[in-house]
Amino acid sequence: MFALIAQLLLMLLVILAAAELFTNALEHLGHRLGISEGVTGSLFAAVATALPETTVPLLALLGGTASARVNAEIGTGAILGAPLMLCTLSSFLMATAVLGRRGLRGRIQPENSGLVRDLNFFIGAFALAIAAMFVPVDWRTVRTGIGLVLALAYFLYVLLTLQASAALVQEGHGTQAEAPLWLEHLRLPRSLPTIFAQLGLATVLLLLGARGFINGVDAVSQALGVSALLIALLVIPLATELPEKLNSILWIRRGKDTLAMGNITGALVFQGTLLPAIGICLTDWGPRPEVLAGLLITLLAAAWLRAWARPGGIALWALGVNGALYLLYLGLMLG
Repeated sequence: MFALIAQLLLMLLVILAAAELFTNALEHLGHRLGISEGVTGSLFAAVATALPETTVPLLALLGGTASARVNAEIGTGAILGAPLMLCTLSSFLMATAVLGRRGLRGRIQPENSGLVRDLNFFIGAFALAIAAMFVPVDWRTVRTGIGLVLALAYFLYVLLTLQASAALVQEGHGTQAEAPLWLEHLRLPRSLPTIFAQLGLATVLLLLGARGFINGVDAVSQALGVSALLIALLVIPLATELPEKLNSILWIRRGKDTLAMGNITGALVFQGTLLPAIGICLTDWGPRPEVLAGLLITLLAAAWLRAWARPGGIALWALGVNGALYLLYLGLMLG
């Protein structure tokens, strides 16, 4: 068992390193292109740090282990557990990172129009993904159509976010890359080829880490006699969402509220559209009780965030409710 846990930790470190390389390179790309923090946070950083939880279910569903059932359970758990983690624990940890400085009545103040757009897209798409669970498996055309609608919704979201960029830059929300490229430590120049080389290196590490993590989860679930779905719902999202939490915590402590919150809500849109589309098309996508519980808590947490998406910002105490919802989910799953 010790060797299995060591394997999971090693693969986790590889995934985290890859996501850090990816995010660092994308910040420089955003700065070089002169785009807004909203685009960098909600699109570039969000997609980059969402790659682990995207890669894990993809590799699992395409044959990550020898068991088709285990592959489906790992894939479904990774797809559905990630948004839950972002809506609840990630948001809560981001708030606690500045609680000492801003106080319980302090606020997180991201650019509001982008925050509202992110949450509206996520809530609408995720509700549709939940509805798809009740469509019979043999209604392939309907299920494929829903998957296509979810994928198109994400591309519409990308277009709207990019269209808003120029105005936001003029208002002072342009992206600033403060840390040097990691590859600059090897005395490589700060240039587009170096940025893309770092992106490529991160992608390779990400694929290696995700595949190793899938095999580790399968082995641990067998050793403990626990459902791979339960492990995937609880363990994989915690591991693959660490990049979002760490980056958002760093950004919020530097006063970059738009980047910090956009990193979370942009990933939510990505995971509430493209990832469920994959699950709908490649699995039976059925309404199992443990899955539905997580979905409903995720929607509730997202609706709570949307209710607080006001020009004056989100109160730190309000994000404590999101943390409590994660504890509620743990109690339901482990009780």
